[in-house]
Amino acid sequence: MLTGIPCTLMRGGTSKGLYFHADDLPGERVLRDRVLLAAMGSPDTRQIDGLGGAHPLTSKVAVISRSTHANADVDYLFLQVVVDRAEVSDSQNCGNILAGVGPWAIENGLVPVSGSATPVRIHMVNTGSTAVAHVPTPQGQVEYEGGTRIDGVPGTAAPIAIEFLDVAGSSCGALLPTGNAIDTLDGIELTCIDNGMPVIIVRAADLGVAGNEAPAQLEANAALAAKVEEIRLKMGPRMNLGDVTRKTVPKVCLVSAPRHGGSIATATFIPHRVHEAIGVLGAVSVATACVIPGSVAAQLARRDETAGRRIEVEHPTGFFTVDVDVDTGQGIVRRATLLRTARKLMRGDVFVPGTIWSRS
Repeated sequence: MLTGIPCTLMRGGTSKGLYFHADDLPGERVLRDRVLLAAMGSPDTRQIDGLGGAHPLTSKVAVISRSTHANADVDYLFLQVVVDRAEVSDSQNCGNILAGVGPWAIENGLVPVSGSATPVRIHMVNTGSTAVAHVPTPQGQVEYEGGTRIDGVPGTAAPIAIEFLDVAGSSCGALLPTGNAIDTLDGIELTCIDNGMPVIIVRAADLGVAGNEAPAQLEANAALAAKVEEIRLKMGPRMNLGDVTRKTVPKVCLVSAPRHGGSIATATFIPHRVHEAIGVLGAVSVATACVIPGSVAAQLARRDETAGRRIEVEHPTGFFTVDVDVDTGQGIVRRATLLRTARKLMRGDVFVPGTIWSRS
């Protein structure tokens, strides 16, 4: 007998995944992960026997529950279901999937509507940090349709403003995990930063590429991929992440001078595929690096002083705008704000074999 599990399939930002109430999944981690692998159809490069989309950006899970924390409404655990391996990782946050958490929480009765826009305080379990999503609720219910466009997603939708209040050092223990704005590895300058997502920033030119190649072209460059992974493995311990061989962090972001009027151009390994855009928290970390004197990103960034704290991060399919408030003298990030959209795609039951979980 197949076991049905209530879930919602949602697009959050430029990602897509399954959203579950924690009570509807097994409490024991190993069993929970087996259930999620079956739901997504992993391990299989096509994920043909599940709901996964055969790419890391479409093989994601949000597990949500009412929060036990005084300063939050809901707890959000992000899980990356690996496409081609029997592996489920909780080693990072996902700011794109985060965009759907507020709407889901309201529609599932965890947060009451409180006006034309409902703030949802979200405790991000992976890192212990907090975000506030401002969800449009103009008619007393979640509004998904609107005129806001984000690069990497066709069409328009209702805007969801997300504030990150305390994400600096949430994975590595410090905004600059090595204590330096610049580190050197085998003659290559790097900036290691964690403002919600551990990222290693390196000049694309220092790795022999322009930085504006298509993601598929970068992925096919075997020498580049090997060097990126070497950097990850060597710097992971120095970023207080330990052995990162089987972890999805840190990401490696190749940066170059902007080409389309933005602040900086990026191409991000996540960690082995190249993102078609850029992750939300990855963009926050890169934008923050742009205002840290001496960093690799700051050396390349072009900033319009009239734009204040706004950083326009160019990525392979457009722009990602981040407003950052950083005290560069103290190395303190006061706040980072960005705009995302989300859409509910389907709600129902996902079925997994009863031999994996029968609920009995």
